[in-house]
Amino acid sequence: MEKKKAAEAVSGTTLTREQLVRFYRLMYLSRRTDDREIVLKRQQKIFFQISCAGHEALLVAAGMAMRPGYDWFFPYYRDRAICLTLGQTVEDQLLQAVGAADDPSSGGRQMPSHWSSPQLHIVSPSSSTATQCLHAVGCSEAGRYFSKHPEAAAKHDGDYRAFKDVAFHGDEVVYTSIGEGATSQGEFWEALNTASNEKLPVLFVIEDNGYAISTPVETNTPGGNISRLVANFPNFHFAEVDGTDPIASYNAMVEAVAWCRSGKGPAFVHGHVIRPYSHSLSDDERLYRPASELEADALRDPISRMQMWLLREGILDADAINRLERQVDEEVQRAADKAVIAPFPTPDTILKHVYSEHLTPMDSSFDRKPEITADRSERTMADLINLCLKDEMRRDDRIVVFGEDVADATRDQPLREGKLKGKGGVFKLTSGLQLEFGNDRVWNSPLAEANIVGRAIGMAVRGLKPVVEIQFFDYIWPAMHQMRNEMSVLRWRSNDGFSCPMVMRVPIGGYLTGGSIYHSQSGESIFTHTPGVRVVMPSNALDALGLLRTAIRCDDPVLFLEHKRLYRETFGRGIYPGPDYTIPFGKASIVRPGKDLTLVTYGAVVPRALQAAQKIHREKGIDVELIDLRSLSPYDWETIAESVRKTNRVIVAHEDMMSWGYGAEIAARIADELFHDLDAPVRRVAAMDTFVAYQPLLEDVILPQSQDLYEAIEKLAAF
Repeated sequence: MEKKKAAEAVSGTTLTREQLVRFYRLMYLSRRTDDREIVLKRQQKIFFQISCAGHEALLVAAGMAMRPGYDWFFPYYRDRAICLTLGQTVEDQLLQAVGAADDPSSGGRQMPSHWSSPQLHIVSPSSSTATQCLHAVGCSEAGRYFSKHPEAAAKHDGDYRAFKDVAFHGDEVVYTSIGEGATSQGEFWEALNTASNEKLPVLFVIEDNGYAISTPVETNTPGGNISRLVANFPNFHFAEVDGTDPIASYNAMVEAVAWCRSGKGPAFVHGHVIRPYSHSLSDDERLYRPASELEADALRDPISRMQMWLLREGILDADAINRLERQVDEEVQRAADKAVIAPFPTPDTILKHVYSEHLTPMDSSFDRKPEITADRSERTMADLINLCLKDEMRRDDRIVVFGEDVADATRDQPLREGKLKGKGGVFKLTSGLQLEFGNDRVWNSPLAEANIVGRAIGMAVRGLKPVVEIQFFDYIWPAMHQMRNEMSVLRWRSNDGFSCPMVMRVPIGGYLTGGSIYHSQSGESIFTHTPGVRVVMPSNALDALGLLRTAIRCDDPVLFLEHKRLYRETFGRGIYPGPDYTIPFGKASIVRPGKDLTLVTYGAVVPRALQAAQKIHREKGIDVELIDLRSLSPYDWETIAESVRKTNRVIVAHEDMMSWGYGAEIAARIADELFHDLDAPVRRVAAMDTFVAYQPLLEDVILPQSQDLYEAIEKLAAF
C-alpha cells in the first residue's frame, strides 16, 4: 500500500511517489516483455530475441526525463524500456517480434527490438552499431535550422515538401544511445566532433554492460572506461553513473537533458549497467563469462534494487508490489496472445515503400521543355549545375549544401568584405552559394564522408533537403555503411514511417590524364545494385541541370554522379533552360538515330561513342543508333528494347571494369528478353579489369577509347 500522498516528492529525488511506482512498473514491464519474448522464441513463434535486461533503470530514467513526440529519439536494440516509457505498448513490441503485418514499427520487415514510431519521434534504427549517432546530430541540426528559419517549414505542392510534415521546437533535445562496444566505431567519434563543435542539444547515452557480445570492455576501450577518453570534448555536460540505480540514473538524466535544453551544448551520460541474459538468444554467455561474474551482476539487478528501495522507503509494501507485478504479467500475456494470432504480411506488399509512392522522379510532371531565355550563351556542365543549385536554393528554403571544401570560405569575414574570391568546391561547382545564401545553408564539413552522409540522413528525416557533396567518388567508401544500411533502406524498413530524400553529388570517373588510382575510378554498379536509392549520370550540361533539379525536387535519395572530365568539355555545352526545366528519371536520350546497330552507354563514354559512330558512318557506312541512358537506376528499358528490335545488334559500353560492371545487367536482360530479335551476340566494351594508372600511356589503354568502340562496331556489324 502507499504510505503518503502520491503527489509528494520523495527525499533524494524530484520524483513523486506516483512517479516512482510508474518507474518500477515500467522497469518490470520491460523485463517481463523480454521474458515473454524468450518463451515465444523457444516455442518457435518468433525468430530472434535480444533483451534490455539490466538496462531498465537507466532507460526508464531517460524516458521520464524527456518528452515523447516533442524531443527526438535514435535508439538502439537494447532500448526496450525507454520506448515503453515514451509510449510504445507491449503489443506494439510483440507484433514486431512475431513479424506481423500490423507491426507499427516496420510491418514485419525488421527483426525485434528495432523500435520506430513517427508519433513518438522514435526514428527507425538499423542493426548497425553507432550509425544512428550521426543521424541524431543531423536531426538536431535540422531542428535548430527550422527554429531559425520557421518559414522553411511551409509545405509546397509539386515536390517532396508536399509529403514532409515539419515539427520543431526551439528547446527540443535529441537522444541517441549505444553500447560501450559501439564506441569503437568511427561514426560515434564523428558525431561527438560535430555535436561539440556546433553545441548541439544531443544527449549521448552509453549503456555500458561490460561486453560487446563476448568481447570485454577493456578490449574495445583503452583503459576500459569511455568517459575518460571523451572528457576533453568542449561544450559537453558529462555524467558517469551507476545505471542500475534508478534514482541516481534519473537525477543524472534530468541534469543532462536540462543542459541540452538550455542551449549549452550536448550531454554525455555513461551508465554502468549489467547484462543478466546473454547478448541474444543466439549467444550463450556461459561460454565466456565465469559463474562468479554472473553472480556478481545478479546482486546489482536494477529490478531487485528498485523493489527493495520502494519497500525500504515505505512507498509500496509487499502486497502492493505483488499486485503491480500480477497486473504487468497479465498485460504482457494479453499482448502476447494477440500478437501470436496477428496476420502476417502478404507477399504482394514486399516491394511497397522501396521508393516513395508519393512522388516518383519518373512522373510526367518532371517532363518539362526548356524555356527561351534572354541569355543564349552556351555553358558548361559545371556552369549549369551551379546555376541549378542557385535556382533551387532561391526556390526552396529547406535546401542546405555541405561537404568538404564546398563553402566559399569558412572564415567568411574577408569574403564578405570582398577581400577573397572564395573556393566553392575543388571543381568550383558550389562557387558563390555561401556568399549568397549564408552560413546556415552552405558550409564545410569535417573531412569525414560518413559524417556528411549520416548527418544528411538525420536532416532529411526532419524535412530538410540536404544536397551534399562527396569530393571524389574514390573516397565514397567511408560513407558506404551510411548509404547502404541507412539511407537506401530507411523508408522500406520503417514501412514508410520515415524517409530521407536527399541528394549526394559525386564527381566520378577518369580520362583525366594523371588522375591515377584515387581520382579516376568508376563503380556505379555497386550503387545501382542497392534498392531504395536512385542513380543518375548525365553526359552533357543540359541533362545535368534537368536531372539535378528533378533529384532535388523528388521524394527519394538520389546519387548524382558527375563525370569530372565532362565538367568543362566543349562537347555537351548547353543554353540555360530556365528555372523550372526538369528531366524525368528513367528516360534515355537517343543521341544519334541509326538503323544498323544499337550502342547503349552513359557518362564520358557518350562523346567517345558518338565520335566512333560518326567516324564509322563516314568510313564504312555503318549507321549506329547511340543511346545515352542518363539515368542508371531506374533505366529506360523500353528505349533499349525498341532500338534493338530495329537494329538487331547491340553493344553495351561503360567506363568501369568489364567484369561485374553495370553493362552486364543490360546485356543479360537483352539476351534474356530479346534473344529472338538478335542477329549477333551482345557485345560489351569497357575498361580492363584493373585500376586506372597515373601514366597517361597506361590510362589510355586501361579505359575504353573511341577506337575501341569503332573496332567493336565494325566487328559486330560484320558478324
